[in-house]
Amino acid sequence: MAIERHASAAPGTERHASATLAKVTAPFDWTFPYAWPRKPVLAENVVCTSQPLAAQAGLRMLAEGGSAVDAAIATAIALTVVEPVSNGIGSDAFAIVWDGRQLHGLNASGRSPAAWTPEYFGGNAIPLVGWNAVTVPGAVSAWSELHAKFGKLPFETLFEPAIHYAHNGFLVSPIVAGQWAAQIPLFEKQPGFAAAFMPAGRAPKPGELFRLTEQAASLEMIAATNGEAFYRGELAARLEAHSLASAGVMRASDLAAHRADWVDTIAAGYRGYTVHEIPPNGHGIVALIALGILEHFDIASFPVDSADSVHLQIEAVKLAFADAEAYVADIEHMPLRPEELLDTEYLRQRAALIDHRRAKPASAGTPGGGTVYLTAADAAGMMVSMIQSNYMGFGSGVVVPGTGISLQNRGANFVAAEGHPNRVGPAKRPYHTIIPGFVTKDGAPVMSFGVMGGTMQPQGHTQVMVRIADYGQNPQAACDGPRFRWVQGLQVACERGFPVATLDELRRRGHDLVAVDDYNQFGSCQAIWRLDGGYCAASDPRRDGQAAGI
Repeated sequence: MAIERHASAAPGTERHASATLAKVTAPFDWTFPYAWPRKPVLAENVVCTSQPLAAQAGLRMLAEGGSAVDAAIATAIALTVVEPVSNGIGSDAFAIVWDGRQLHGLNASGRSPAAWTPEYFGGNAIPLVGWNAVTVPGAVSAWSELHAKFGKLPFETLFEPAIHYAHNGFLVSPIVAGQWAAQIPLFEKQPGFAAAFMPAGRAPKPGELFRLTEQAASLEMIAATNGEAFYRGELAARLEAHSLASAGVMRASDLAAHRADWVDTIAAGYRGYTVHEIPPNGHGIVALIALGILEHFDIASFPVDSADSVHLQIEAVKLAFADAEAYVADIEHMPLRPEELLDTEYLRQRAALIDHRRAKPASAGTPGGGTVYLTAADAAGMMVSMIQSNYMGFGSGVVVPGTGISLQNRGANFVAAEGHPNRVGPAKRPYHTIIPGFVTKDGAPVMSFGVMGGTMQPQGHTQVMVRIADYGQNPQAACDGPRFRWVQGLQVACERGFPVATLDELRRRGHDLVAVDDYNQFGSCQAIWRLDGGYCAASDPRRDGQAAGI
């Protein structure tokens, strides 16, 4: 499997509709076989995400003449307010942008504080909560970098919907309210959390008006300074002061040293399509490895959602994760190149390890990790795949007093094992679970998509691509279909919706099917497919979300 790289165009590259919206014939049918009420939106300009108010914020930018990037940024900023259970100003972010001619990747994940030596943690695992789980947040840098390269509207304009919701309040949507309440026991004792997110001593209820006035003020500062206040100004000083007061070691100098990086995508073929991901430290490569393994099987010869089909997908995912857990880290610290894990011969050897009739444990071969996802596309042909995350719900649980800024806990993805490429160290990016996806065919854009949800993300990418490429399902049906989630060892969670015969046969083959009632465990897909003259936009019914278009 050859790896493809796509160099970024120079800033200011002109984008022309005539070069982007060629004739496209949808290779799928328009039936909706699963029992969800949601249908796709077909329009010239579209936005999809997991919370309707945020989708409307992005749509407003498109209506005002903004680009798809403007829409994506406005959506991302609004999500920090209306879906704080998954992301915030202190999140990380990744993005893939089709500018009308080519792809650009952006890695805006942050690095660890300079004081995070292995000795600082004493050989112990990195905690899940508190300041010692917080790496430098990168989301604000993603907003400013994307706008500088592709934005059309003033930067401040992109903040207006979010600031309005934060100042004046928003009605909390049902699934967000449920996630909020479920996380209270974990985070209520973390410094600053209760004051920001439990002002009434509890989580807000569905339909309750909720305000985040301190967060509104922080967003105003970020908007007015193009993000400088967060990394080198007043907000950076407040982060350092709170870290000092809470025995943390994050300093303003760590924030000032942050940079977001424009990168080439890594890509691999699947059934005539090319699937693109951000390279490590993200684990999008897991999806590419799994799909590369599945290329060696005739998946379409088995019925959709059958035990034969699902078994092969599970086994491929397990092998892909085994490699990722052994090798994926900050790319500057990896012992091998991503190309080696995507080598065609290596993936053929990995595929040969799969037993059609029996589940097997997986181990790494030897070749030669709460999230919001959003996507937007405009009539000029620009498409954006973007993801933004705290990692575990509210992240570290740390909220900087007086700012409303909640901080991610991405540092928890480091390991303590000596010699491991992902071992904790200073100024280092951890293994990262958020991955935006993009699909092209013969060099032309086809689909921007993502499936949020920690380790579910590459598993979701794999399953969505199988549904579309092998079974001809449309993007909404591919979002709707039941999913599995490999947990560990032989343990697999299967969502409601699989045939009973499939589940019985998977058990017979040795899969340990564990019960999971929480639909959050199976992720949330958003997808935009390019059509002749517009797009088909799909939003996962497992969330409050919306596909919106004009």
